[in-house]
Amino acid sequence: MDPETITAAVANNVRAQRAHRRMTLDELAARSGVSRGMLIQVEQGRTNPSINTLTRIADALGVTVARMVEVSDTPVVQVVHAADVVAFPHGEASSARLLVGTDSPSILELWDWRQAPGEHYDGDAHPPGTREMLTVLAGELTLSVHGASHVVRVDDAVVFSADRPHRYANHGDVPLRFTMVVTEPQGTPDQ
Repeated sequence: MDPETITAAVANNVRAQRAHRRMTLDELAARSGVSRGMLIQVEQGRTNPSINTLTRIADALGVTVARMVEVSDTPVVQVVHAADVVAFPHGEASSARLLVGTDSPSILELWDWRQAPGEHYDGDAHPPGTREMLTVLAGELTLSVHGASHVVRVDDAVVFSADRPHRYANHGDVPLRFTMVVTEPQGTPDQ
């Protein structure tokens, strides 16, 4: 899918989700920690936000990142073809691909991560109660959460509380690949 289509979908979805919640730009900025100016650019489709920015906006709205990048309504069965997967590059040769996600009845996202040797990604704290589960498919992951580092090897799995800052790092000499599920309780923006 071309970047312009995704940018337009993000713009439309952020506007629609904010309007649905009768939230002003200032309220969304305060809840998300994203500046009002950046939110205006996102809603007008003038920028392609980073994963962190999109995550903050989605968290503040109580929806998944997947909902933010959806191009059309979700049918009962949704097959996401490889060509339609949204990729977020980071580092020199690394990316996080959001394969699929839902926001009802609970927020779930399925990700495919790839990291080049020596690269890392710092994840912001998600809303309280958010959990991440992942398994390493290739390489070796050093996962740091709340000041402690954990080595996760091929075929190992881990689950952790993602409501605090965390880091995914590839300290090895070979590419790292892992699949991750993020589960988040429904937020309070609709309440």
